[in-house]
Amino acid sequence: IVAFANVRGGVILLGVSDDGKIVGNVLTNDLKAKINDLARNCKPGISVRAAQSGKVVVLEVQEGTEKPYSCGDGYFRRLNGTTQKLSPAELRFMFRENDPMPFEERKVKDFLGSVSTAKIYAFFKEAGIKIPKMSADDFLRSLRVADDKGVNLAGILFFANAGQMQRFIPQAQMSLIAFKGTDRVHIFDRRDVRDDLLTQFKEAINFIEKHLNVRSEIKGLDRADIYEIPLAALREAVVNALMHRDYSITGTQVSVDIFDNRVEITNPGGLPIGLPRKSFGTVSVRRNELIADLFSRLHKVERAGTGIQRMKEVLAAAGLKAPEFETDGFFRTVFFRSPEFAKATSRQSGGSQKSSQKSSQKIIKHIAQRPEITIDELAAKLRISSRAVKKHLSNLKKGGRIQRIGPDKGGHWKISAHDG
Repeated sequence: IVAFANVRGGVILLGVSDDGKIVGNVLTNDLKAKINDLARNCKPGISVRAAQSGKVVVLEVQEGTEKPYSCGDGYFRRLNGTTQKLSPAELRFMFRENDPMPFEERKVKDFLGSVSTAKIYAFFKEAGIKIPKMSADDFLRSLRVADDKGVNLAGILFFANAGQMQRFIPQAQMSLIAFKGTDRVHIFDRRDVRDDLLTQFKEAINFIEKHLNVRSEIKGLDRADIYEIPLAALREAVVNALMHRDYSITGTQVSVDIFDNRVEITNPGGLPIGLPRKSFGTVSVRRNELIADLFSRLHKVERAGTGIQRMKEVLAAAGLKAPEFETDGFFRTVFFRSPEFAKATSRQSGGSQKSSQKSSQKIIKHIAQRPEITIDELAAKLRISSRAVKKHLSNLKKGGRIQRIGPDKGGHWKISAHDG
């Protein structure tokens, strides 16, 4: 009974032998009382429905709402047709998964002084919010990520500096890996991001843009970049991974893996409790309500929970195969790349040298407009990685076209008279 209550429920047949033969049983009042007594003595008590069906007695056990359940012999679950005793690690996970206090709402005392003002301003900018005349403490309280008892973990994930966030939530990180081929063997580019969730989102999109094929189309007077997998679908998958991951599982991270034939975006935690597999994509159940709200304020996600459907629609409009989803304790979204797009892009490309020259010209243009511009800001404007921007800047300095005045922080760029 507890094994079924700890998973998705099930049915017990009384009157069937182990070899599948019907030997029969009768649901008497005495048997019904014994069954109810057994179920009530589970911890917590379990409601069981008993009925006679032909020659057998059918006991229907619903999935419990107060997991984990135990009996006198311990904690059990039903898996692959067998009843298994939960290991200590499995039991800890089940307690954590069913904790009435969500992980994101747990408080860290005396943390308000460690909140990053720079990250608060970055949030204002991304959300398009005019900087209000209020203290950082009041702003965090308005977002429901802080109160008189401290800052909750959702607030730390967005507004703590990288070092402090790693101290309290070391598993809040992201790995970005590009593989050569279709297997997880040869890595040719990797980036590990240990920073706030907005930074993780931006770094992931920059990394994806860097490693996808792209072609340009001229529409009227405008030039449009078209990626082999629509960025709208990939952005949706990345923000879903950050928004729905189980942050309580230590030793894990969100992963973006790029192969020659596919892109996989993976987050710890399967489907949230209360969302059956058959309802996936049509019903919205958010594991992290506060984190979802903050991403909504940043205009990265719709609150209606239509992300999966939008992904499918965007890919269908581009003539691409629908993504595949795996929910085996981790949630994985798989996008398939197009070999035909890569060939067409190769034919249409003006060459890497020409592309590099254009990027350098754009960098000089942005420096002319704002000499104090940072590498990360240039990467965001050019939609390339920070590493690629550093390479362009190094080449421009070697060529005498720009120079750095002052330190990395607080200094500025100067363009040579020739380029000026």
